[in-house]
Amino acid sequence: MNRLAKCLANYAPLTPLTFIKRASKVYPNRTSIIYDKVQFNWSQTYERCCRLADSLRSLNVAKNDVVSVLAPNVPALYEMHFAVPMAGAVLNALNTRQDAKHIATILRHSEAKVLFVDYEYVPLASEGLRLLIADKPQVVVIDDISKPTGVRFGKLEYEQMVREGNPEYKGEEVEDEWDAIALNYTSGTTSDPKGVVYSHRGAFLSTISLIQGWEMPTEAVYLWSLPMFHCNGWTFAWGVAARGGTNVCIRNTNAYEMYTSISNHKVTHMCCAPVVFNILLEAKPHERRELASKVNILTGGAPPPAALLERMEDIGFDITHAYGLTEASGPALICEWQTKWNELARDQQARLKARQGVSVLSLADVDVKDKKTMEGVPHDGKAMGEIVLRGSSIMKGYLKDDKETANAFQNGWFFTGDVGVIHPDGYIEIKDRSKDVIISGGENISSVELESVLFKHQAILEAAVVAMPHPRWGESPCAFIVLRDSSDTTEAEILEYCEKNMPKFMVPKKVVFVKELPKTGTGKFQKQVLRKMAKSFQDTPFISNLQCFG
Repeated sequence: MNRLAKCLANYAPLTPLTFIKRASKVYPNRTSIIYDKVQFNWSQTYERCCRLADSLRSLNVAKNDVVSVLAPNVPALYEMHFAVPMAGAVLNALNTRQDAKHIATILRHSEAKVLFVDYEYVPLASEGLRLLIADKPQVVVIDDISKPTGVRFGKLEYEQMVREGNPEYKGEEVEDEWDAIALNYTSGTTSDPKGVVYSHRGAFLSTISLIQGWEMPTEAVYLWSLPMFHCNGWTFAWGVAARGGTNVCIRNTNAYEMYTSISNHKVTHMCCAPVVFNILLEAKPHERRELASKVNILTGGAPPPAALLERMEDIGFDITHAYGLTEASGPALICEWQTKWNELARDQQARLKARQGVSVLSLADVDVKDKKTMEGVPHDGKAMGEIVLRGSSIMKGYLKDDKETANAFQNGWFFTGDVGVIHPDGYIEIKDRSKDVIISGGENISSVELESVLFKHQAILEAAVVAMPHPRWGESPCAFIVLRDSSDTTEAEILEYCEKNMPKFMVPKKVVFVKELPKTGTGKFQKQVLRKMAKSFQDTPFISNLQCFG
C-alpha cells in the first residue's frame, strides 16, 4: 500500500478558494451579496474576485505579500477574502477601532505591500501612514459602492481595479495547503497585538467545522453584525460561500440597521459578541422590527450570562454559544445542543447554553489541564485548569515571533491562557482568563462566575470584575458596573444582593458605577485598564458614578 502515490486525481491542497468557485457553478444566480441598494449573485461575485486578483498581480503583488484592508463590513472587504489569496497574497483585515499608532505598527510589522482604505477611514489611514518613515504600502481607496462619495486617497480606486481586471484570470494555484492565507492581529487584551498566521488548510477545515457545528443550511441569509476583521468573520467570510448563502452587509452595527436588515432580507443567521445583545435588547421603539421567524445567533468573545441568553430568546433569537480565539481561527468549541435538553426548564436550558461546549471537528483534541503536571482535571465541573487545544485549525504561529510561538505551543498543545472546567458530560465551561482569576485568601474566584450573578440583577446592564489589592486577603473582587438608564440603584443595594446570591468570599469588596466599560475592538472588556484603576482603590471608601476612563 505504501507504493500508492498522490496524484492530481486523488489529492488537492485544501483551500477556501474552492468554495467560491463551486458557488459560482452550483448557485450562479443565487444572491451572494446585499448592501443597501446593491446586489450581486454568485456568478458576479466570483468574476469580481477574479478581476480584482488580476489587478493585484498588475501591482506586482506576489506570493506571500501582505495586502491590508481598513474597512467596515462592505462588499469590498468580503470580496478581498477570496481575491487576495487568489493572487497568491495574504489578507490582513485591520481592526477599524484601532488608533493610527496601532495601524502604523501593524503595517510596519506585516510589511504590507498594498493598503485598501474605505472612504470613511481615510483620515485614520492617512495619520497611520504619516507615522511610517519608510516602506509605505501602495494605497487603494474603497468608495461606497451604493452611494459613491467621490473621496479619493492616492491614484487607485477599488471599483476601477475591479473593472480593469481580467475576468478570465482564475488565480494562482495553491501548491501547498500550509501556505499562509490570512494574517490577523490579536486584540491585545492581555499584551501587545501579535500577528497570527492562518494556513489555507486550517482556514478550510475550520470553515467546514463551523458550518457543520452550527448546522448552517444552504440558502442561509447571513447578517454581517460581526466584524469581518475578527478572525475573518469567524471564517464565515468563506463559510457563506461554501453554503451558497446570502451575505447581508451593513456599515454600522446599530439596532436600526440590524433590525431593518433582519426584517427586509429575512435574515436567518448572524454572529456577534454578547455586547451586541444589549444593543438589540435596549433598542428604542422606532428602531425595532418584529421578527417573522427565529434568527440563529452564534455568540462568543466573552462568556454570556445565562440571564442574558434568556432575554434574547424571549424576543425571537435562538442562541448557540461558541468559544475560541484568534490563534484557533475563531471558534474552537461550540455548545452543541442535545435533544434531551428540550425537556428542561428554561433557566436550566440557559445555563447549559452558557457553556462553551465541545470541540469543533477540525480539532484533534481538547482538554483542561493542570499546567504544572500536564494532567487533565477531573470531569466534575469544579476542578479548574487551562484550556488546551490541538488540531489543524490552530494557527501556523506568530509572525516574526519565535519566542511567543514556542511559548504558545508546549508539549504538543496550544495553551489558550483561559481557565475552565469540564462537566461530567464532557462539556467545557470557561471560568476566566488565567490572569483574571482572583485569588482571595487562598480561594480561587472566577470573575466570569461573579459577573454572571451580577448580571441577573435587573438594574445592571454590564458588569466586569477584576482583582484589587487587599491588606488581609491579598486580593479581593472589585466590580465595575454600568446601570440601566432608568436605575438609581446604590452600592449598598448591589452588595446586599451579592450577599444573598453568592458565597461570602466572592462578594465584591468595592463597587464602582461607570458610564461605560472600556472594550477592545471585538467587544471584550479591557480588564487590564480596570485592574490599573482597582489598584488605586485599596483602603479608600466606596466610589460611585465614575464617568469615564482616562
